[in-house]
Parts: sequence; structure tokens; C-alpha cells
Amino acid sequence: MHFANSRRSTLGIEWELALVDPVTGDLVGRGAEVVAAAANQHIAGEFLTNTVELVTGVCDTVPAATAELRQLRDELMVTLDRLGIGVIGTGTHPWADWQLQTLAPDDRYLRVVDRARQWGRQLSIWGLHIHVGLTSRDHVVPAMHAVLADLPLMLALTASSPFWEGKDTGFASHRSMMFQQLPSAGLPPRLDDWRELDRTVSGMLASGALLDERELRWDVRPAGRFGTLEVRVFDAPSTVTEVGAAAAFVQCVVEETVRALERGRPLRALPEWAVNENKFRAARYGLDTEFIINADGGLEPGRDLMARRIDELLPIANDLGCDSKLVNSLAVAESNGADHQRSLMRTHSRSGMIEAMRAALRQ
Repeated sequence: MHFANSRRSTLGIEWELALVDPVTGDLVGRGAEVVAAAANQHIAGEFLTNTVELVTGVCDTVPAATAELRQLRDELMVTLDRLGIGVIGTGTHPWADWQLQTLAPDDRYLRVVDRARQWGRQLSIWGLHIHVGLTSRDHVVPAMHAVLADLPLMLALTASSPFWEGKDTGFASHRSMMFQQLPSAGLPPRLDDWRELDRTVSGMLASGALLDERELRWDVRPAGRFGTLEVRVFDAPSTVTEVGAAAAFVQCVVEETVRALERGRPLRALPEWAVNENKFRAARYGLDTEFIINADGGLEPGRDLMARRIDELLPIANDLGCDSKLVNSLAVAESNGADHQRSLMRTHSRSGMIEAMRAALRQ
């Protein structure tokens, strides 16, 4: 795998949003129309026609990245208001029928459905992808291990997909469970170094498991063409504030790893079985559970672990200029998107629920 040159700890963010009818709240497949009307390369289409994606440029800090996202969101809102379309941030739509959604006419997306059939067709889901720049490919695998150790906190932070076709799934993040059905998605295999990562991806390409490196859809993966580590486990949040909290957490974890490598300090990692179990617990319960924190099966309550990790990362956040964004993680995690949606489902009509979610995106 080629790994491009990148500046250390720089950021890029991709935020998928769902297009809805402003009256009924149902999904609408007008993504191509929206992208054409916006005429901005940072407002793009995605897998389904009911989706648009806001894509930042390369940013030096989380505040700069979130400021760019707010500008893109505001520009998108102007376009949508003109077209009579609404938009929400969520991991899944609360009640939409996935069978009524249409695929964007892109060869790469068509291959997903051709191979995965119904598993691929039903992916009416929205996520958040955060890239962090690395200066060396030798930093990639250690940073992957560190992210995987904190993966349950990252997933719980943005979990916003409790409903599927109008029913409460019992999961905070139904999206993350669905997406890992694809053979190249979900958690990455246990890897020791860049050489093993390169050999693994080369084997996947040679066997036809991947047609190109972009089809590698692990929860955390190298994005070689950008020189970044890309974290993809997040549900799509409903506000820029939530995006900023997630970005700060990821940026600090990656920078923590690079500093440990430079200073010869121990690196953070968990055994594969613990990573698997932690992801399930985060998807199921959010932070309202205990997470595994070492190879011996030691446990720590989710909220205590989040608070401890924020304390540990705060000096790094101060250096990176994202301390307030990182601290926001505590407030965001206290009541995440799944909690909000369940509350809205209890107190609002369907259209009222979507209207409240649309209003949240404008904050």
C-alpha cells in the first residue's frame, strides 16, 4: 500500500446527512438534485440518493474543521430551503422502509449491492468519518490499536440509531451492527505492523475480496491516498457540536500514540476478543455498561472510563487547541443521539420528531 505524505494530526471530516420531506418526514431521493444546486465540491452525493455528505478540506485544528462544517451546513440549508427539502443527522431513519430507497448510479456502489445483495441493499444508514494525518506509515498500526482500545467510547459518543422501520431495536447503534455485515467492513483483523497490514490488503486485492483499497471499510483503516488514519465507526451525529467532540477525541488519541512512539513509552492496545465485546456493548448500551480495559478482563463503567480518558487526554487537547471540544464529550455522552431519539419518539408525532431533529441540525 502507498501511504501519502501528510502533516501530523491534521484533520478531515466527512459527515453523511439524510434528506427528508419537510412535511411527512419521510426520506426523499433527491441527492443528485441537491448536489447540483449547491455546486460545491465539498457537498457531495453518497451510496443512496437520499444522502448528501459534507466534506471538509484539510484542517489544522478541530475548531477550524467545525467552523468549516458550520459554513457548509449553512450553505446546504440555503440550498435545501430553496428546493423544499429537509435534512437530519442520524445513524438510521426512525421509521423509513429501506426497500423504497434508491441507489446512487455509481459503479463502486453498484458492486456492493451486486455482491452483498439484500445485505447491501438495506444499508439505509448514515455515518461520520474522521481522518487524522500521520507522518509515517509505521505509525498506522499502533494508532489503529489505540483507537480500537477507545472504540467503545467513540461509538457510544455518537450512537444515534436506536430505531429500524419504526421499531426500537434495543441498540443505541443499530447502524454499526448492520454495516459490519459487509465482508470488508467491521473491525479490522489483528495486525502487528505496517508490513502485515500491507500483506493483508495485498492478499485481499489479489483474491478479489477488494477491487481497490477504497473498498476496505473497516471501522478504523489507513487512507493511504491521503496519508491519514480514518475512523469510521461513528453514527452520523445530529449537531456540529457532537461532530467536534468526536473529532477532538480521535485527534487526541492518535496524537497520544505518536507521542508514545517518539518517547518509547508503552502503547495502548486490547486483545481482539475484548475489542469485539466492547464494540458490541457500546452498540447495545452506549455508555450504560462496563467496558473491558485489559487482557485480564478487568472492567470499568462506561461513564467513568470516558471521564478518565478525557482527563488523560486533556494536556494533549490543550496543545492541539481542542480542549473545549474534548470536554464537550462528557456532555454529549451524557445523553447521546439514541437517547434523544427515544425521548422524541415518546413525546412527539412522527412528523414532530423529524422536525425536532431538523431543528437540532441547525444549532
